[in-house]
Amino acid sequence: MKKIISFVAFLTIIFAGVGSGLAATHTVNKGDTYWKIGIQYGVPVKALMSVNNAANSTLGIGQKLTIPASSVTSSEKDLLARLVEAEAKGEPYAGKVAVATVVLNRVDSNLFPNTVSGVIYQSSQFTPVSNGQINKAASTDSKKAVNEALAFRGQGSGSLYFYNPAKTTNTWLRSKTTTIKIGNHVFAK
Repeated sequence: MKKIISFVAFLTIIFAGVGSGLAATHTVNKGDTYWKIGIQYGVPVKALMSVNNAANSTLGIGQKLTIPASSVTSSEKDLLARLVEAEAKGEPYAGKVAVATVVLNRVDSNLFPNTVSGVIYQSSQFTPVSNGQINKAASTDSKKAVNEALAFRGQGSGSLYFYNPAKTTNTWLRSKTTTIKIGNHVFAK
């Protein structure tokens, strides 16, 4: 009986991580960069370099990289892509990335909920949640923009807000420090 319990404990330890977001590996191909790999897997470049003890951005063909598990689930990526689609449809691609980045910056800020879904569903924050547009499918560009924002995570100017000046008269929002303007959106912190 003791041997069976020990064997079950051993198997539990061995298989505990299976399917739970364990890190993957990537073999570097010609043309790969940390940036491209970060976008491919939807992981921050900083985390990718850190987990691989990279002192610089040099990669060698055939080099094996550990891909850290994403802190954002696939369902959260889908939700974020749907928000990006609804908020930035018709905006330049960079604007789509910036909208996704705002959500991720909020997740990382102590001023907002600490999950993508918590930020998106926080009361009165995003119009597409209240008007149902969040429920429409995301385009390929919006999905790609989410992965690019994830790769960019932890860099940039820290935008926590965005608005279209032609659609809002909110003086509090307009009083925030502008970080960048892309298309019809103003991004601020």
